[in-house]
Amino acid sequence: MTKAFVSGCAGPALTADEIRFFRGEAPWGLILFARNVETPDQVRSLTQAFRDAVGRQDAPVLVDQEGGRVQRLKTPHWPKYPPAKLYGDLHKSDPEQALRAAWLGARLIAADLHDVGISVDCLPCLDVRFPDTVDAIGDRAFSADPDVVAKLGQAMVDGALAGGVLPVIKHIPGHGRAQVDSHLELPRVAADKSSLESVDFRPFKALSHVSLGMTAHIVYETIDGTSPGTQSKRVIQDIIRTEIGFDGCLMSDDMSMHALGGGFEERTGKIIEAGCDIVLHCNGDMGEMRDVARTVPELAGDAKRRCDRALNGLQPPRPGFNRREAWDEFRSLTGWQGVHVG
Repeated sequence: MTKAFVSGCAGPALTADEIRFFRGEAPWGLILFARNVETPDQVRSLTQAFRDAVGRQDAPVLVDQEGGRVQRLKTPHWPKYPPAKLYGDLHKSDPEQALRAAWLGARLIAADLHDVGISVDCLPCLDVRFPDTVDAIGDRAFSADPDVVAKLGQAMVDGALAGGVLPVIKHIPGHGRAQVDSHLELPRVAADKSSLESVDFRPFKALSHVSLGMTAHIVYETIDGTSPGTQSKRVIQDIIRTEIGFDGCLMSDDMSMHALGGGFEERTGKIIEAGCDIVLHCNGDMGEMRDVARTVPELAGDAKRRCDRALNGLQPPRPGFNRREAWDEFRSLTGWQGVHVG
């Protein structure tokens, strides 16, 4: 049995209570945050302990390792990476150089993650940047041009896969127009559907073949004025699945964010009913984790097919990669002076 959720944990090592919970409830995967990360050996022990607890050595372990402000594995043990905007800025003067740099950035991150047993990186952000884009997205967005976003996003997808790590496109169908932080409150976007189609949806449509995607906690008023995308059948079925054409494993953004209201059983039920395959719960609060586990179904049907297909697409890192040479090339392309480790 595997249940349709990804869980967090409280600290750098699993507690006895967490091991019992993971053994009994069998979440599809685990997601790590800075509170769970100390050293490479410690992270390796943690990822292995989770897989031992759920009894699946291919159980995905996820992290948000984008670079810039969103980086859970930090110096001094891991290099610091630039935000996505650097690649977008570089693209203005040299598109070919920018695409190579984006590929290398993702490939280097993947090498870091693969070394410690992390198999899924929640990148790239395919959100298009607008003049009033909330700072919670900000320089995490590549560009204000959806075609540039798509091209750089594809480069990072390819780099991650080459390094033996599955990428996650986010925040589908687009977070760029949000003017408030969904970690704190529920954004509402009033743009008409044709504007959303011509800009916001385009990068996701271009990368609809990617096997993992993450939703946005945003009300798109012209599509569904009541429910945020994560909990909206109209957004998930009509837009994400049909118009965008995404048939990969669709996970919610963190359902403990304040954009979503109600208790955790209610939140979970709405996410699953709307059509998400996987509920993502990140904060490691055991009471909330139990509420989620009590409500989510066992993975089955199309959700299981999509999750299995994603994991089946994970391949070992391609041979011939030299990390130091890659860092030298990355620096020469970007001027980035992030600390090289190892």
